[in-house]
Amino acid sequence: MNIKLLAIILVVFGILSRLIPHNPNAAAIGALMLFGGTYLPKKIFWLPLLALFISDYFIGFYGTDMFYVYGSYLLIGLVGFWLKDHKKPLNILGSSLYASGLFFLITNFGVWAYPNNWYPHTISGLMQSYLLALPFFKATLFSDLGYTIVLFGGYELLQYLSKKYLPRKLFQLLY
Repeated sequence: MNIKLLAIILVVFGILSRLIPHNPNAAAIGALMLFGGTYLPKKIFWLPLLALFISDYFIGFYGTDMFYVYGSYLLIGLVGFWLKDHKKPLNILGSSLYASGLFFLITNFGVWAYPNNWYPHTISGLMQSYLLALPFFKATLFSDLGYTIVLFGGYELLQYLSKKYLPRKLFQLLY
């Protein structure tokens, strides 16, 4: 598929997934980063982060603790690098679960580590941060899995159908 078109679609989809009302932590950014790391060229795998940045402009940046959010998404994109050479359904689903766990661990550590937060800077405070974030983790898991299935499955299906059914000239234009 045309990389420019794909990149634009990913960014617009990511922005909409955050701006349209949804459950907390149920946006597509994690799945988009995994997809970007897998299918986009290495130089622009981070492009779905642009969707996060643009939507944060409208939603609001929360402060320097957002470093943990953006950093966790970059790491998820790197998981996509591995997935690029291991694209099997179970690997894709496993990578989605891994990405959700990575996001959960890093961002909630960031909430705990940030000065002037709600949690004491003790092991007990860190565990409390993780425990109270579990309802959000459930939403992250299900949305990441759902968006991953739609993105990866849809892309592969589109690739297959377009090669099989599109006229050669149209196929060359799109790809």
